Amino acid sequence: MVRILPAVIDLVFVVIFAVVGRASHAERLSIPGVAQTAWPFLAACLFAWVVVGLLDDSGYGPRAALVIWLVTVLAGMGLRIVAGDTAETAFVIVATLVLFSSFFGWRLVVRLIRARKQTDATVS
Repeated sequence: MVRILPAVIDLVFVVIFAVVGRASHAERLSIPGVAQTAWPFLAACLFAWVVVGLLDDSGYGPRAALVIWLVTVLAGMGLRIVAGDTAETAFVIVATLVLFSSFFGWRLVVRLIRARKQTDATVS
């Protein structure tokens, strides 16, 4: 049950990635359009969360971020290609970097906030 929040956060970042990507290419920002762009990565991210669950990981640490990032990028690109879409080199690079910064970034912020709260609690 604890894993629901981090999974939802990751999935939201995948949708944001799709929305920003479509907007940056002046593509229509409709629900079907965003869904078409996002679905391979959403499916891959959900699969990554199955792996994280099998590892009995809380989903908040760097190991979870690494698993989720690698599986989402690799399987997402694979699904995209199998579905008949392209995976140009520039897209692969951008997707890899954006998803890396998203998945690791929010976890780093959570870690810093928790460390700050712990420091504040010990100082008080």
